[in-house]
Amino acid sequence: MNDNAPTFSGPLEFSVSEQCSPDTEIGLVTATDLDEKDTLHVKIKYSLLSGIELFSIHPESGMLIAKTSNLDREVQVVHKVVVEIRDMNGDEKGLFNTATATVTLVDINDNPPTFREATYKVRIDENQADVLVLRIPVDDKDEKKTKNWNAKLVITEGNENGNFRIDTDPETNEGLLYVVKPLDYEKGKVVKMKVTAQNEAPLAGTSASWVSIPLELSVGDVDEGPEFSPPHLVLLVNENTPNGTLLSTYAALDPETKSSAGMRYYNVDDPNSWINVGENTGELKVANTINLKSPLVTNAMYNITIKAVDKSGKSGNGTVTLLIKDVNDNMPEIDKGELVLCEEPNGGRGSVTIVAVDPDLPPYSTPFNFQLPDGHDGKWRLRSIQNNSAVLEQATDMPRGLYRVPVRVSDLQGQGGVQEVQVRVCRCLGGQCAPQRSSAMLGVWGVLAMLLALLLLLLLCIHFVFACTTKGEKVYIDDSSGGMLLMSNTEGPGEDVKSAHLLTIPPTCDSADGSLKKGFLDRMGATSPVSQHQTGQQINQHLIGQQMNQNSFYQTSMRDSLSQGQKGFYSSGRYGGATYTDAALLKQSQLSALYTWQTNGLYLDKKLGYFGDEAEERYADDLLTPYGYEGEGSPAGSVGCCSNLGDQDNLDFLDSLGSKFKTLADICLDREEDIP
Repeated sequence: MNDNAPTFSGPLEFSVSEQCSPDTEIGLVTATDLDEKDTLHVKIKYSLLSGIELFSIHPESGMLIAKTSNLDREVQVVHKVVVEIRDMNGDEKGLFNTATATVTLVDINDNPPTFREATYKVRIDENQADVLVLRIPVDDKDEKKTKNWNAKLVITEGNENGNFRIDTDPETNEGLLYVVKPLDYEKGKVVKMKVTAQNEAPLAGTSASWVSIPLELSVGDVDEGPEFSPPHLVLLVNENTPNGTLLSTYAALDPETKSSAGMRYYNVDDPNSWINVGENTGELKVANTINLKSPLVTNAMYNITIKAVDKSGKSGNGTVTLLIKDVNDNMPEIDKGELVLCEEPNGGRGSVTIVAVDPDLPPYSTPFNFQLPDGHDGKWRLRSIQNNSAVLEQATDMPRGLYRVPVRVSDLQGQGGVQEVQVRVCRCLGGQCAPQRSSAMLGVWGVLAMLLALLLLLLLCIHFVFACTTKGEKVYIDDSSGGMLLMSNTEGPGEDVKSAHLLTIPPTCDSADGSLKKGFLDRMGATSPVSQHQTGQQINQHLIGQQMNQNSFYQTSMRDSLSQGQKGFYSSGRYGGATYTDAALLKQSQLSALYTWQTNGLYLDKKLGYFGDEAEERYADDLLTPYGYEGEGSPAGSVGCCSNLGDQDNLDFLDSLGSKFKTLADICLDREEDIP
């Protein structure tokens, strides 16, 4: 049974461009029926119940169609039509449904913008720039904020010099007229323009065209400063032009009077001070040497700014550009550095490339001409001469070393001269000269000689150390028993007990060295000679295993009874053990011992002076000090500042030193019996 009415199954919102042509398909209306398929119960017929004057619908397919071309969005944007669907192929007994379809018209640029005024007049003073002169409102019926509505105003006449610019206010769609270049009252009091209003999108669907209106702009007169004519002067000048040369006269005029009377001219910007400007005339004269190679010259151009000041104090600036022409004032120069010519591995002859530089510009520079001057030695030749270089190669085999090769180089105009090229011929390693083998051999011998000299110097120093400073470790005792006393360190701390009296050399004494005794006797005026035989006997009596002609150092201390009746005498020193046969050698031995005693005496005298100059509090520190001796305390007590300071020439103090020095003397000195 036909018990189901048809229903709409698709959207009912459509759009179409305004001013579309008749029979334009707008959209398809769809419907369904739940009754049995392929029967009259599901056969649907479409029809419009409203809007039939503008639209139509196909009864079987449901296609909605524009019926006319008078669809105008500016009149009505949205159209609503009622659509009916009925089954049974539209029979009155069939079941049906209705719905409203919406058709929205899409805007096209069928309305050009229009001006609110038929003409505009405005005034502006001369010499003003980047100033808003006028706001020009326009109207447009098309959809706002679209390309069909956005206005674009164009100056179609009167802006040949580019003095004006028109922008658009995006919010109000107004045209904004600006003056971008100053106007000159003297050149034109009134500027007439034509302004046309357009859209961003082209016109469509209409026969209308863009609208234009006239615009008149009056220029106000202002007292202006002087003006240079032309504003930018270009002068061609040769470099090195003589000073004082007149290049041109650059004068300025008062725009109102068209006169340059009373003008004064000044040089505002001239970094190299190349031009002098006549203060009253505007004459441009060369002041300093014009040099094309100056760092302030760019592309052979040098700019200068000149200022003109009229009687009222108003000023104007002009620019002078010097277009500098090059002259041939430089010669090509070869690098003065040393070139390295490496020997070929296979024994072939090597070559080097020489390069020349000329700061002049063509045609006064490259290509250069390289030649070997007349009368050269024939050891070199040139080849592969290029723009600014040439290859110098050996013409004959030659030994390694530094060579000075004369080469004549000249520029394209033939200006140049002979220059020396330093070439070092050598065996190379890594592009640099390697050291020669002969130099390496000399270096080895030199190092060996230095090492040998250092070794000899070291041996000499060791010899002097043993000969001059080393003391014997053994002290021989002048005793028939042949025993010896070994030096031993004390087991406890002690004080310096040396006294100036102990180091005084007596007039005459006996010692283990007979030559020393004879030396002292000679000093005191003794006349009895001592023979070499007697000296040897004395040495044999006091030394064990000592050779007669052997030089040695030894230390001894003794106490002898002199044959003249003198008391015992203490002596300690270092003496040579050689025998002497003449007075010169005896005196030398005497001086050696004397210098030793004098040195010790100076030291002890200085110390005694220190004891005497110190304050009294210093002696409070001089306390009795026990001296360790074989593990036992010393009965001698302190050996300090209270030692005998008597006359150095008196030897009686040796018999009255007391127990203080007894223990020390037993250890350090050799005691002998008095000689009868």
